[in-house]
Amino acid sequence: IHGHPTRSRRINTAIGFPPLSLWLPYASYRDLHLHHHRDAHLTSPVEDPESYYVTDDHWSSLSPAGRAVLHFNRTLLGRFLIGPALAWYGLWAEELPKLRRDRRARAVWAAHLAGAAALLALVSIGFGVSPILYVVTCYAGTALSLLRSFAEHRAGPEGLRTAVVASGPFFSLLFLNNNLHVAHHARPGLAWYRLPRFAAANDSAGVAARGAGLYKGYGEIVRRFLLRPVDAPVHPDFDAEQRAK
Repeated sequence: IHGHPTRSRRINTAIGFPPLSLWLPYASYRDLHLHHHRDAHLTSPVEDPESYYVTDDHWSSLSPAGRAVLHFNRTLLGRFLIGPALAWYGLWAEELPKLRRDRRARAVWAAHLAGAAALLALVSIGFGVSPILYVVTCYAGTALSLLRSFAEHRAGPEGLRTAVVASGPFFSLLFLNNNLHVAHHARPGLAWYRLPRFAAANDSAGVAARGAGLYKGYGEIVRRFLLRPVDAPVHPDFDAEQRAK
């Protein structure tokens, strides 16, 4: 997505295309993630496709059950249990209506579904893995990825909306140093193995500590937010930002 491991977009796309997670077409994710990297709009419930915040109007339109779901999803337990379902549904609700009017979207989803069908046939026929088990594993894999992103961003002044998790070697390798998220947003095209040196040289930890948060590791995130919301679902500054424009 960010121009590595090779300089060829065609090769990088070929690497990213296999639909191992089943639910997420690579081309769609690439477009959404690059949109997310417009840092001026980070956390905006309208402009940032990876924001977990909602507007006051959206919140007002929800039933008590809907509000409870959003509150639960702001806890780590909720993010593990229902976060993948909300992420899957959110993507499909956004992408599937495009199929009627957008030829590129139809091509993306046709290729993705063909790849997902081939993958399920491979794991089922070739390796004897139940397709249902594979789908459950994909759900768990999405939940694990949501651990990484759980506390990455928080509403606040521009330039201070990104957090850092000072993780140990296991999670740093598992998440390819994206736990150093300030550095990733500052230099998204930097290869993952170069991020630690860049983060140290540019005081990413200090930037995070002054803004979205500096965490000692994912253990701290579990202790603090397993049952307690990381923050409120409604974006605290969105209406003021809109009026300022």
